[in-house]
This record gives sequence, C-alpha cells and structure tokens, in this order.
Amino acid sequence: MEKTIFNRPYYTEKIRPYMGKPIIKILTGQRRIGKSCILQQLIKIVLEQDTTANVLYINKELKEFRDIKTDDQLYDVIKGQLKDNRSNSVFIDEIQEIPLFQNCLRSLLAENCCDIYCTGSNANMLSGELATLLAGRYMEFTIHSLSYGEFLIFHDLEDDNSSLQKYFRIGGMPYLIHLQADEALCFEYLRNLYSTILLKDVITRKQIRNVDFMERLVAFLADNTGSLFSATNISKYLKSQRQQLPTQMVIDYSAALEDAYFIHKVLRADIQGLKIFEIGEKYYFEDLGIRNAIRGYDALTEIQKWMENLVYMQLIRMGYTLYVGKTDHLEIDFVATKLQERIYVQVAFRLELASTKNRELASLLKVKDNFSKYIVTLDEFAIGINENGIQIVHLRDFLLREIL
Repeated sequence: MEKTIFNRPYYTEKIRPYMGKPIIKILTGQRRIGKSCILQQLIKIVLEQDTTANVLYINKELKEFRDIKTDDQLYDVIKGQLKDNRSNSVFIDEIQEIPLFQNCLRSLLAENCCDIYCTGSNANMLSGELATLLAGRYMEFTIHSLSYGEFLIFHDLEDDNSSLQKYFRIGGMPYLIHLQADEALCFEYLRNLYSTILLKDVITRKQIRNVDFMERLVAFLADNTGSLFSATNISKYLKSQRQQLPTQMVIDYSAALEDAYFIHKVLRADIQGLKIFEIGEKYYFEDLGIRNAIRGYDALTEIQKWMENLVYMQLIRMGYTLYVGKTDHLEIDFVATKLQERIYVQVAFRLELASTKNRELASLLKVKDNFSKYIVTLDEFAIGINENGIQIVHLRDFLLREIL
C-alpha cells in the first residue's frame, strides 16, 4: 500500500536553498516527529529538478541496511551505489544509529561525490567530535510537531475553538492523521510512543539506571509544565516523596530528556542585557499530546499550562531564542530574540477581571524599549485592544502567525 505523504512546506522551503550545495543537511527532532516524511519530500524535489538523478535512501529500520554497523560499512555501501556522470543524492535516516558516522560523511563531503541529507533523534549527535569534524560543513534543521496551522491542514479542520481544543488535547504528532483523530486510539498511540522514546532515546542511549526516578521526573515536569523551579527544587520535592536523589542526577536526567527533544528548557534572564540567572527555569514539552497521554488532562486546571506550552512551541518554530524575563519583582512569560529583533509575550487565559488584566500589563509596561509586546489570551472580548502599545491577541491568531 502506497504511503500518503503530507507536505510540510515550511521545512522543505527552509532546506531548499541548500539543496545541491556542498554542505550536509541534517534534520533533527524527536522520534516520530516527521523527519522521514520530510526526507521523502526532499527526494521528490530532487527528482523533479533532475529526473536522471541517482537517489540512495538508507533507512536502518529496513532489513537490507541492518548490517551497516560501522562508518566504514556505511561508506562502502554509499560508494558502491554512486553513479558516474549523474548527480547523486544520499539520504540517511536516523544516522546516529551508526557509530562514528561523522567520519564517513566528512570523507564523502571532501570527495564532492554526492549531496548528503541525514536525520537524527538525539541532540548529542551534533556535539563533541562531530561538531569538530564537520564544523562549517553542515546545516541543522530542527523539525517540530505540527503547528496549529499544519494541524488544521492535516486533519482537514476549520480554524475555530473546537479545533483548537482538539489540538490542546491530542497535540501535533503527524501519525495521528491515520487514526482519524479518535482520541482513545490517539492516546494509546501516544503512550506507546512515549515509552519508545523513553526506552530507546533516553534510557538506553544514556545508560540510565534509575528508571523509576526518570519516570517520576517526567511526571513531575508534566504536572508543573511552565512553572518556575530549579533542579534543587525538584530534588527537594522528590525527597519529600521518599526519593533520595542528588541534585546532579536531576540535572543529568533532565538533560537526557532534552537531548531526545522530548522537553525544552527555558532559562530566566534579566530584561536589561538578558543576563542569565543561575537559578530558576521552566520546562515545556515538544508535543502537548504526549504530555497529556502521560498525565491526563483537565481543562479547568491546566488550560494556562497548555496555552504557554503552545505559545512556546510556536515561538521556537519561528526561530526565536526564548527566555523567561524578569524585571524588578515582575516576570514576563517569554522574551523572544532573533538577530536584532525582540518581542515580549505574556500568556493569560482570561482578562475580564481588572486585577488580572493589570497584572499582565504591569510586567510589559515596565519594559521601555520599542519592541513589540503581546498578551495572548482566550478572552474573546479582549482581543484587538491595544493598551499603551501592548497588543492583545487571541491564541488562535497568534498560533497562525508567520508559519503554517
């Protein structure tokens, strides 16, 4: 049966300018986030541009490639299938499964014999020796779960509050389109995906010994999505739950989850000069559906967490670097920077109470620069209002900005 491939032009158009150029294109992101499908879309583009192109696709999940266990074997397989007098493009899925793969890529790039594309599900694949060997020779493109705009297209939905609520609940993992958004099936899939990510990309890869603690840590982060705390706070909390674990273990295990692109950490910084504070950070999940599958969901108590998580993910999809902003004793949910641009974003469920509105405005009014400032809300009656240069926008509108 032919597999249906849904286009994700936001990513293919970002990669397109580098296609055919002597630089390695590496797609990174959480497992099952859609990297392989984007590779297939890139293969289609290559063949549209040159119908005679020789395309080699290596997927370690396929039986014919399971015997590739070293960088030398990878090199031999690729070299053995390149064609003279034709353009050659090589696509390698989950390349981190092959030890020392960077040696093979470096040699192929130096020989200028093929155009190279890879995917990987671990951030460490681009650190250490790899970064040294391939410095200046690769471009990384991080693939994320479906944006709200992509979610509407994939599931053939209208932009309305009902669709937003479904996005809140099941999230944006691409495979869910095959389950017709049946929530019971979706959560069964997401729970199994969570177990796979934890086992293959965290516990096995990082040789985690205390699996029970890792699961408790994930549960804690899910319960406290968007809350400001530190590794020391987590360690103290777990100690109260009779889990005697040092702060360094919390740091190491959190870093392992980050390396698998499962969670994202946001540091706290002073607005003036963005000086980073050593204590205090927030965590958000790559996909809200997986978070909900782990801990369940209750719209009455968790709507603010969901909103912050979605706003965070939208901002990083748009290429911003994010901080939790601090000015005097007040906090700004997100200070987003990109080159010379900066925006400030507060997230508030409702604004009908004057005290709530004034509290959300107060932090932003403390900032005296001319960069854009937003309050993102679900309050239908507040949207469109401009308070002293601060724009109040509906969450749906914010999630559809600048990206499908």
